[in-house]
Amino acid sequence: MTDTLIEARGLSAGYGKMAVVRDLDLHVDAGEVVALLGANGAGKTTTLLTLAGELSPLEGEVRFLGEPTRAPMHARCRKGLGYLTEERSVIMDMTVADNLKLAAVSSAVACEHFPALERVLDRSAGLCSGGEQQMLSLARALGRDPKILLADELSLGLAPMIVAHLLKTVRAAAKERGVGVLLVEQHVRQALAIADRVYVMERGRITVSGTVEEVAGQLDKVEAAYLTGGP
Repeated sequence: MTDTLIEARGLSAGYGKMAVVRDLDLHVDAGEVVALLGANGAGKTTTLLTLAGELSPLEGEVRFLGEPTRAPMHARCRKGLGYLTEERSVIMDMTVADNLKLAAVSSAVACEHFPALERVLDRSAGLCSGGEQQMLSLARALGRDPKILLADELSLGLAPMIVAHLLKTVRAAAKERGVGVLLVEQHVRQALAIADRVYVMERGRITVSGTVEEVAGQLDKVEAAYLTGGP
C-alpha cells in the first residue's frame, strides 16, 4: 500500500474568484519524485501555492498526510511540508552559516548534501553565486527532514552541471529518506531522468499523466505543445 503524502481532489484554485487551475486531481506518495510540467501560465505555481496553503481552494480539496486541510502554510510546514519558491529562499544579507542556523539546520548536514557550501559558510548569501544560493535553499529545506517537498523551478537560471547536482540530491532524498517530491521544472529531460511519474498541465488542467515510461513516448509532443508554445 502506498503512503500518499499530499493530494488534490477536484481542485480549482486561483486569485480572487478567478480560477487558474480547474478540476485538478494529483497526488504524491512517499519516496517518489513527481514532475509537474507545462508552459508558462499553465497553472503550475498556482497549484503549488494551493497545495502549500498559501492559496485557498475555490472548489475541491487538498489532503495533507491523509487528512483534508485548509491550514495555512506555516502550519503545514510544522507538520513536514517543505516549499521552495521560484525566488531563492535565502536571506541575502546574512551569511550562509547564519541562514542555516536560522532554519535550525546544522552546517555539517548542509555540507553533507552540498560540499561546495563549506567554502562559503562565512560569506554573505547575497555574494554567493546563483548555484550556491540554490544549494543553500535546498539544503535548508532538506535539512529540516520534510515529509513532502514542493519545488518550483529549482533550476531557473543555473548551469546544467549545477542543475544535475540539485536534481540528484532531490532524487536521493526521495529514495533514501522517503521524501515525496513535487517538482516544477523547465529542464524537461533532466526532470524526467529522476522522476517516477509526470503530470502535464495546459491552461489550468492536467492533460497528460502517467509514469515516466508511459509519458516518454509523448515527450516530443509534451515539449512542443506545453513547453515551447508549439502546436
